[in-house]
Amino acid sequence: MTDKKTIALFGAGSGLGASLATRFGREGYRVALVARSAGPLDERVAELAAAGIEAAAFPGDLTDLTAIPALVRAIEARFGGIDVAVYAPVPSDVGFVPAVDLDAAGLRSVTDIFTYAPIEVAHAVLQRQLTRGDGAIVIVGGLTALVTIPGLSGVGPAMAAARNYALTLNAEVASRGVYVGTVNIGAMIERSAGLRAATAGGTELDPSFPVIDPDEIAGEIWSLVTRRDRAEAILPAGAGH
Repeated sequence: MTDKKTIALFGAGSGLGASLATRFGREGYRVALVARSAGPLDERVAELAAAGIEAAAFPGDLTDLTAIPALVRAIEARFGGIDVAVYAPVPSDVGFVPAVDLDAAGLRSVTDIFTYAPIEVAHAVLQRQLTRGDGAIVIVGGLTALVTIPGLSGVGPAMAAARNYALTLNAEVASRGVYVGTVNIGAMIERSAGLRAATAGGTELDPSFPVIDPDEIAGEIWSLVTRRDRAEAILPAGAGH
């Protein structure tokens, strides 16, 4: 059994997921990639292998909540454990809605991916981390989880619930060697499916809306899980003020 650590990326897309895989891989981590489509995952595994990074693909639909525990067990069986879990899916088909137009059905349509799934992933990963007395879990969300932005609701309430859970869980398990944190992003992510969807068909992004390099986010997450000096980060710096 190798002593190398493992990071599991739940929502391993072409933006942040790719940056995290590269950053942690270069630090000696093996990488478990989780996303819905097997083809792109296999391509990323090959790209990482070419860079000398050990990785494996685990295709799965994170909105299938009942399948998440088995997915986590499969990763643990392949790599011997999960030292760091990052939950960061960016669905290209999910958008904002004004609060005045939001109803229960609209909120329910996003709670699986932004509320229930991150909690289920954390709960499944947490058990072995607590037994081992070490580990880290990071849930990535959006700025609207903590900042009121008129006209931009829907995903915010769902992410706010996951943020509350992460911060509360960290307060409970930090003394037992496990770190739980949250990163809230107030920008489009370069090279991501979300940015491609927003600019499809030649649509130009509002120049006032910030775009962030996923390498910057990956660096911030590396800092959070290695330093463990704060439970939350907001990017870009100064967003929301």
